[in-house]
Amino acid sequence: MTAMRQLRHSAVLETDAATPSAAVVHFRARLSFETDPADLATDLAKGRTDLLVVDTRSPRMFAAGHIAGAINLPVRRIDAAATHDLPRDGLVVTYCTGPGCNGSTKGALRFAELGFRVKELIGGIEYWEREGHRLVAGDTPDGLGEP
Repeated sequence: MTAMRQLRHSAVLETDAATPSAAVVHFRARLSFETDPADLATDLAKGRTDLLVVDTRSPRMFAAGHIAGAINLPVRRIDAAATHDLPRDGLVVTYCTGPGCNGSTKGALRFAELGFRVKELIGGIEYWEREGHRLVAGDTPDGLGEP
C-alpha cells in the first residue's frame, strides 16, 4: 500500500497547475519584464537603435569584458542626474554577472522608478557567454562608470 501511495503522489501536482488562461497572463507578464541572451543578441546584430544596454557591474568588471555597445552604470550611480541625457524613447536592458547577482534587478528597478521602460537580461554575462556570445574589453566608453 505504501508503494502504491508513492506512485500516486505527485510532488509537481501538490499544487494544481494554473488554467491555460491564467498561464497566458502569467507568462506574458513575465516576458514583459525580462529578455534572454539569444533575443538580445539577435536585436543587437540587427542594429536596433531603440535598445540601451546597461551593465550594472563595477567599472573594473565592465573593463574586463562587457556586451558590445553597453554602457557602464553601476547600480548606486543610477539616478536622475546620471540618466538625464539617456534616451527615453526606447528600452533599457540591464544586466550584471549572472543569476547570483541582483544588480540587474536593482538597476531595472531604478530605471523604472525614473520613468524608463526596462527589461532585465536573465542570466547576465554568465549566460551571455554560455550561449556563445562574445564580450568586448576596455574602459567605459562614455565616462558614466566610476573611476
